[in-house]
Amino acid sequence: MTGFKRYFKLFFAFSFALSFAFLWPACQPQKETRVIPVDDFFKSQQKIAYRLSPDGKHLSYLKLQGKDQNLYIENVEGGKGKSITRLKNKSIVFYFWVSNNELIYYKEIDAAKRQSDIFIIDKDGNNERQLLNNDKSRLKVIEDQLIDDKYLLVSSNKRDSTVFDVYRLNVRNGEMEMAARNPGNIVDWRTDSEGKLRLAVSSDGVNSTILYRENESQAFKKVLASNFKDTFHPVAFDHQRPNVIYAISDVNRDKTALVEVDCNTGKELKNIFCNDTLNITDAQYSKKKQKLSFVVYETWKKEKHFLDDSVKQLYSNLDKLLPKTETRIFDMDEAESVFILRTFTDRNPGSYYLYFANTGKLRKLSDFNASLHENELCEMKPVSYSSRDGLRIHGYLTLPLNKAAQNLPVVVLPHDAAAQRNLWGYNPEVQFLANRGYAVFQVNYRGSSGYGKTFAAAGFKEWGGKIQDDIDDGVKWLIGKKIADPKRIALYGSGFGGYIALNGLYLSKGMYTCAASNSGVINLLTYLKSIPPYQKPNLQMYYEVIGNPVKDMDRMRQVSPLFQTDKINAPVLLAENINDPNNNSGEAIQFVKNLKKRNVSITYLETDGDVIFGRNPDVRHKFYTALEEFLEVNLKRK
Repeated sequence: MTGFKRYFKLFFAFSFALSFAFLWPACQPQKETRVIPVDDFFKSQQKIAYRLSPDGKHLSYLKLQGKDQNLYIENVEGGKGKSITRLKNKSIVFYFWVSNNELIYYKEIDAAKRQSDIFIIDKDGNNERQLLNNDKSRLKVIEDQLIDDKYLLVSSNKRDSTVFDVYRLNVRNGEMEMAARNPGNIVDWRTDSEGKLRLAVSSDGVNSTILYRENESQAFKKVLASNFKDTFHPVAFDHQRPNVIYAISDVNRDKTALVEVDCNTGKELKNIFCNDTLNITDAQYSKKKQKLSFVVYETWKKEKHFLDDSVKQLYSNLDKLLPKTETRIFDMDEAESVFILRTFTDRNPGSYYLYFANTGKLRKLSDFNASLHENELCEMKPVSYSSRDGLRIHGYLTLPLNKAAQNLPVVVLPHDAAAQRNLWGYNPEVQFLANRGYAVFQVNYRGSSGYGKTFAAAGFKEWGGKIQDDIDDGVKWLIGKKIADPKRIALYGSGFGGYIALNGLYLSKGMYTCAASNSGVINLLTYLKSIPPYQKPNLQMYYEVIGNPVKDMDRMRQVSPLFQTDKINAPVLLAENINDPNNNSGEAIQFVKNLKKRNVSITYLETDGDVIFGRNPDVRHKFYTALEEFLEVNLKRK
């Protein structure tokens, strides 16, 4: 561990040094930067969701042609793909192989309500049949391997919309047989490597309990209790010791670690991998080898610590074949000899490949976005600074090409979902904005994941409070470094990021020139009311993180943009997806009317689909063209 700690000391020293690197020109000033067309950044991928059949002989993927998305199959060695579905104006939202010959797919029936029907089909396109009509309930696949060649273990809220029971779904006739009835507080179910239901997680919204049973004929018993602030994520059962699980846990520690836990006693047996300065976010377990392969941890980007030398050699081979790029394994066959890879960097959206480990050969499948060229895109660099109360805040700064890092217009881009984080890698919005000449500043404000549970808990009930301060302090840091022009700073975000953007205009008076929000929260009280029935067990947790709509009503109104329009005096761009069940179009219109009454410049867009993840290019073009014009008027022409 001595060498490991030394590495991280060097890393943080390097990260600190980068904070001053931006005083130098980003690129050579004499070169011209081509303005890349808006649509080139946000092209819909023609082929997505690559998967391998269990025997590794066939490759499947979803192919988009116009607005029609269908499932295709081809041989892994190459050849023309064959469409096995014939959907019109509908999409397949999820699919997977259940055998070497069969696939199950979810066909969208109502995008707004996120409803879909479930079908099974042979790989040659024959014998298609509907398994379930899912219009009044939701169904989740717990285990995607077939049991006795006909049963799939699933959870569904068809009996009670607020809870998910477990069923054995017979894929031959569509019948569902209850395997475990939810007493009302189970929020998660887990299986062992043989597909047997062995773990469950109960919750009252604040406190959670891990439940365990040795086999499916026994009742579940309580093993380990924790608070919602804790992380306890089971990874796999130890094949040699069926009562022992591997888990990612921060119970009784600040940062997550990979540990062994005895399910009979609830005691932690062994700390497999941890470090006081980082968070473990994932661990890979090999069903074939019945052992752990590696753990994933986060610094300024995701890194691996290998637990299996053969897997370390595999990635070493990939690094030689695909140098100077990040490589992720998306899928593999049961023999772990054929792999689907995704590559990327911060300046390259990357490509998909097939890798044949037995021969060491690669087969390129497709580019993520062939319209973009790495030499025209910009570096995303890690930065850090201290907040006003002494908390270390990390983030990323992307500077435009061919401009000195001085007195630049800045777009602050807060991430969506308070409990997530920004990560290093290709981001189309970041590159789009940097190409237009803006410095793009991404902040992992308090409450963001990846920095330990103390840092995460520091963001509780600080929506519109210290979270906003962290962003403001970062902007002041940029101004102090002479990177940012204090008269040309904008906020833009989606979802929670949009909420932060709008809040900045009245909570940080005079700091921001304008703000743009895409489907941002404008009323915290309405946001809590929109929580669907199946998430009601977690309602108390939402109250702890955001606020209680009864006890904290006054404070929640004070940090809800809808009720603070009298304090907003800077231009606003507001976009709302009218099909999003989490948004209230009536409140958005009222927000717009309130600003217009005061002659505040407001641009309002209604879209009928998801701007970022939707498959309609017209929706994306409309929004990002409007965003480009909005920023041009309010930042560049100052």
